[in-house]
Amino acid sequence: MASYLFVKLLLPIFQFALLLNLALAARRLTQSTQDQQAQLFQYHNGPLLTGQMSINVIWYGNFNPSQRAIISDFIASLSSPSSQSQPSVAEWWKATEKYYSLINSKNPSSVQLSMGNQVLDENYSLGKSLTNQQIERLAATGDQVNAISVVLTSSDVVVDGFCSSRCGSHGSLSSKTAVVEGKNHKFAYIWVGNSETQCPGFCAWPFHQPIYGPQSPPLVAPNGDIGSAGMVITLASLLAGTVTNPFGNGYYQGPAGAPLEAASACPGVYAKGAYPGYAGDLLVDPTTGASYNANGANGRKYLMPALFDPSTQSSKVVSQAYELEYGTDCLEMHIDAIQHGERAVVIDDLVATGGTLSAAMKLLAKNNSHTVFPECRGGEVVECACVIGLPDVKVMLKLL
Repeated sequence: MASYLFVKLLLPIFQFALLLNLALAARRLTQSTQDQQAQLFQYHNGPLLTGQMSINVIWYGNFNPSQRAIISDFIASLSSPSSQSQPSVAEWWKATEKYYSLINSKNPSSVQLSMGNQVLDENYSLGKSLTNQQIERLAATGDQVNAISVVLTSSDVVVDGFCSSRCGSHGSLSSKTAVVEGKNHKFAYIWVGNSETQCPGFCAWPFHQPIYGPQSPPLVAPNGDIGSAGMVITLASLLAGTVTNPFGNGYYQGPAGAPLEAASACPGVYAKGAYPGYAGDLLVDPTTGASYNANGANGRKYLMPALFDPSTQSSKVVSQAYELEYGTDCLEMHIDAIQHGERAVVIDDLVATGGTLSAAMKLLAKNNSHTVFPECRGGEVVECACVIGLPDVKVMLKLL
């Protein structure tokens, strides 16, 4: 599995060390400006959610009162008064206003979220194994005008794609019951699963050991519940994505079928200093030892994901996805990790096939791209050399 170490020296040289997999097949190491522009996080001229919106929650399965209270208090925290201790969930949510002001700076709109109706489906009306269509059926329950339907599934419910490729999802549906201005109403919905017993390393990191990547010790979850902490992170991410890209033509980066949105464009970043395997320099509750970055309603503490800043085209990190022989991975670097004029040394152990060296060079080049990331003033790849040691050959073979 890939991992890397970044060390910056006092001299104008830094080492970007990668003990990773090398793609033996040739790959294109540069991108044209046109390709880079296609990857910009941008607005696609569609509507955003505005005004007063209720969050109608469908609790599907076995949620205890404590779990419901943790998530309900998070939703209440989104619109809590300014008297809330700082940093706060409400302050975090306020960052979404930038998306609206970029569309209309003179008279920007916004969205205010509050708890709406709640439905308890403790009898598993559709069973304990759900398809996407069944999630949509649950989402269509109740009022759909000026509302976001949120389906939450308990830890003993299996959902298509859960834990293998996603921790939750959001989308939109045409209402069969609501008609607005003579037209069928289109409403947004969210689904989030509780990963506590199925894949906490995938959907509740950093409060559980990750299933892959750097194995840093897990942090203590705020509010004493790992599953709920992971659900809050996912729900927060999807709420930000839902209001800024509710119908697939709002704000996003990349292909419309697999977009990077307000929070998913900044994966694994929760505070300053974050890097793969490290969530960042978080606050720690002196009483419980729990890590958090936002205060919420009723004395709650939560961990909120970083939101992409559309005004600067940055979430303070640059990233590069790449393919492994057994899946995919992603390298990340803070935009201020490289200063103009510094040199980079990329070291790879050449263990297996993969695109890590290629991805590292693309990442360094990206950090120097003012077109894609205006704040970047980083490195430029000018040369690549590989040294390969073959243990079964008496004479070391060097490829330079």
